[in-house]
Amino acid sequence: MKPPRIDAWGSAQLLASALLGAFLLLPVVGLFATLSWNDFLGGLRDPLLLPALRLSLVTTSSSLALVVVLGSLFAWRVARNPGRVSRWLEAIAQLPAVIPPAVAGVGLLLAFGRRGLLGAWLDRHGLALAFTTPAVVLAEAFVSAPFFVQAAIAAFRRVDENLLVVARTLGASRFRTFLRVGVPLAAPGLVAGAAMSWARAVGEFGATLLFAGNLTGRTQTMPLAVYTAMESDLRAAQALSVILVAIAFAFLFVLRRVAAGAALPGTEPRGA
Repeated sequence: MKPPRIDAWGSAQLLASALLGAFLLLPVVGLFATLSWNDFLGGLRDPLLLPALRLSLVTTSSSLALVVVLGSLFAWRVARNPGRVSRWLEAIAQLPAVIPPAVAGVGLLLAFGRRGLLGAWLDRHGLALAFTTPAVVLAEAFVSAPFFVQAAIAAFRRVDENLLVVARTLGASRFRTFLRVGVPLAAPGLVAGAAMSWARAVGEFGATLLFAGNLTGRTQTMPLAVYTAMESDLRAAQALSVILVAIAFAFLFVLRRVAAGAALPGTEPRGA
């Protein structure tokens, strides 16, 4: 049997795949391949590591919880109520994805800083957000929310309307229908969106730097620690980068397994 003939179109696909795959993979390979074991161990002893790692885990978990809770209700409203208002809400949810992170940081500062639109009122009541740990959470939530919201909207739109009607006719409230029918059916999409949202929050740099600053143990997350280490020791910055990449890969791998486990036979909506 002759092997399948590769035409020009197939060759173009193979070439494009190879070029883009190599381009995306080489920087990650470079991080690992050019770092010796001794340099990596030295990076683990860097005083910037533990405070930044602890803060990143706390703030990204907090921002993810905020985004998932508010974003799920937001996405449900948009997905189940088509119309002009929902289209505007969806456009608003996409806005942070196209705003440069530095611009987002300036905007957050002008909104929540001591002289900002809402920050001035908060400051009069003794609540200062800028250059604090909560500011890191807000910056991460702002830049990462679109990734979850868009995935959640798409997942909720695939939920069969007939199943929701049946739940309502059986006496379930709108909230119970959302929680017991909508969320389980949309779970794989929600988990995938949460994974992308968390990954974006972990890597957030620009908005955090401008709105929260770079204070060790208070607002210095792992990307900011890498930036600080770069000023004095490239190998330390490389070691911190390797740790950050490894954590992100591990978390995404776990979430992908969870998403795959959630997509069991019989859980897909009939209208999908």
